[in-house]
Amino acid sequence: MERTILHCDLNNFYAGVACKKDPGLRGKPVAVCGNPAHGIVLSKSQEAKKYGVKTGDVLWEAQQKCPGLIPVLPDFPAYLKFSREVQNIYRQYTDQVEPFGIDECWLDVTGSRRLFGDGAHIAEELRHRLVREMDLTISVGVSFNKIFAKLGSDMKKPDQTTLISRENYQKSVWPLPVEALLMVGRSTKKKLNQYGIYTIGDLARGSVSALEKLLWINGPKLRRYARGEDDSPVLRESELP
Repeated sequence: MERTILHCDLNNFYAGVACKKDPGLRGKPVAVCGNPAHGIVLSKSQEAKKYGVKTGDVLWEAQQKCPGLIPVLPDFPAYLKFSREVQNIYRQYTDQVEPFGIDECWLDVTGSRRLFGDGAHIAEELRHRLVREMDLTISVGVSFNKIFAKLGSDMKKPDQTTLISRENYQKSVWPLPVEALLMVGRSTKKKLNQYGIYTIGDLARGSVSALEKLLWINGPKLRRYARGEDDSPVLRESELP
């Protein structure tokens, strides 16, 4: 049976929680920073994003982009609380919920389709429920494996659903830059680019032996990811390390 995997990514999670705690911040450009005087932007509201504020910006740089930016301190106990509440909603659809950081989760809903509908329908229902019940938004990738589901949730933000199927992945995924693929960081991207691999499609068509020489065991693994050949399971809570 073809698997149906969702990757749910809470949009601007830290900033969203800040606005939940202080409704007066809603609709304003907000940046969560480790130090409100000269820290790094950890999360930003959509209003701040419109000015070009990015996660990782130094605060003074972000304030140059957005003079009215409101810096707030992080609240990690609150993030954990809301993250658990969101995961409890996910677990109403499947017991296979694997967190990937505090604001992202994979869900295997293969066995839930008879009850709740196909993956896209479940994704839409989750998006609407989180807005209605938690006042938070998610972007959801729906696919037949974890790697493409994660990629899908990154493709359209905020509050969107993206379907990557066996029928459309070559058209929708292969033209993307190779660094869009999970596990391709700055160093790996540089090595792949030097070898003439710039897109995920380039990687999918690459030589196994050449990629192995370039990146050791990670080369063939990334090639499999690019070709949609990831079969790693979504772990249940009891199976998590």
